[in-house]
Amino acid sequence: MSSPKYVSYQEVQKHTSRDSCWMIIDGQVYDAALIMESHPGGSAVLLKSAGKDATKAFKPVHPPGTLSQLPAHAVIGPVDPATVPKEATQLFEEEKRILKARASLPPPSAAINIQDIEELAQQVLSTQAWAYYRSAADHENCKYHPYFENAAAFRRFWFRPRVLNKVSVLSTKTTMLSVPCSLPIYITPTALARLGHPDGEMNFTRAAAKEGLTQGVSDYASCSAEEIMSVKRPDQALYMSTDRKAAESKIRSLEGLGFKALILTVDAIVAGKRELDRRAKADNTSAVGLRSHLNATGSEAGLGVAHVCRCLTFQAGDDIAWIRSLTKLPLVIKGIQSVEDVVIAFNHKVDGVVLSNHGGRSLDFSPAPMTVLYELSQLRPDLLWRSDFEVYLDGGVSRGTDVLKALCLGARAVGMGRPFLYANSLWGEEGCRRVVEIMREEIHTSMRFLGVNSLAQLSPNMVRYVDRDPVRCRL
Repeated sequence: MSSPKYVSYQEVQKHTSRDSCWMIIDGQVYDAALIMESHPGGSAVLLKSAGKDATKAFKPVHPPGTLSQLPAHAVIGPVDPATVPKEATQLFEEEKRILKARASLPPPSAAINIQDIEELAQQVLSTQAWAYYRSAADHENCKYHPYFENAAAFRRFWFRPRVLNKVSVLSTKTTMLSVPCSLPIYITPTALARLGHPDGEMNFTRAAAKEGLTQGVSDYASCSAEEIMSVKRPDQALYMSTDRKAAESKIRSLEGLGFKALILTVDAIVAGKRELDRRAKADNTSAVGLRSHLNATGSEAGLGVAHVCRCLTFQAGDDIAWIRSLTKLPLVIKGIQSVEDVVIAFNHKVDGVVLSNHGGRSLDFSPAPMTVLYELSQLRPDLLWRSDFEVYLDGGVSRGTDVLKALCLGARAVGMGRPFLYANSLWGEEGCRRVVEIMREEIHTSMRFLGVNSLAQLSPNMVRYVDRDPVRCRL
């Protein structure tokens, strides 16, 4: 068998155009010109890496097997390691900063609360990774921005503890769509976990398996469905593609893999204007590149736009019926932000809804999910605590008391996304488990103070809504 024909690094550097866009990934040279127009992130992303080693940029955001889908003539051959200049393998200043931060990283047990985890994560993530995880809609400078409002909404609900109740053995067990869970929290679907850790979403899955949680998996996860399912079989969240044939194939394959449910996200038909994400991308892209290569996919919008630009405009009647024709899996609609839409979803006989504003990442001044839950409890309490329709919530959850307040108002469970991304970036699987440990301890402690032994004992009369300033509250 003949040895492979090497390609010199200097030859790779010559191919930096739309018609011939060579790049190195894991020592292999590929021509990206063939996917220049169809690449979800736009052509500017590819042209930025043209003529260079793109391994560090490619691997965190693409599942294994992605390159195997390229046609054979896109594979140029292995790069000759002897021709790669020393400066091409040197660390950038930001990489040095991250290595230094990781060297002094404390153990997971040092994190006392979720805020500790977020603050540590910013130190070890790249500027662009942090911006993608943390960014929300528009400028975020206003204290009433939905990102902050999601958390603030929980602070407007105060407990009415039943301290004379006898509390003995605590139970936090519940079910989600008939799947047993050890806690009323779940890992909400998030994308690009490999930006923080090489094992990406697989760490979520391992942690969920050991802690007895349900996990939602984004269709834009950086790990493939097969990788994730090889670790454990979590629930699957589906972001619908505009190509119905592709979506149909995906749905059927997920059912075959053993996923327990589909979560259809309907509030991300376009990317929000996430200015933190955009600025981070601008800092990493030359001005000439931006001016020359912005295209119709909106590649100037940062990492976020590539992961929603292919979603369908959702039509409840048509799309729910179409999905039901493809699978018998339970269907949950995620991204509901009004009581009226909860009613529509219920009337179309879906199995549940997730009250969510996409973590404040889509529409500025969108309502906090906890506020929508409160409105639902006041206007349509008949849609809560049902056996045939479950209501979930995500956004702004960082304390065990947040979870219990939502359950008091009728939520089945609450989702957490960013905390798991941050913890994964710090300590991988052990970090994800630390999030669960913190939440479990806080939930247990708060249940004892509330005077309840089980989640079933939580009820609306254990919380009350107060004004922003509790001093002015009216009984």
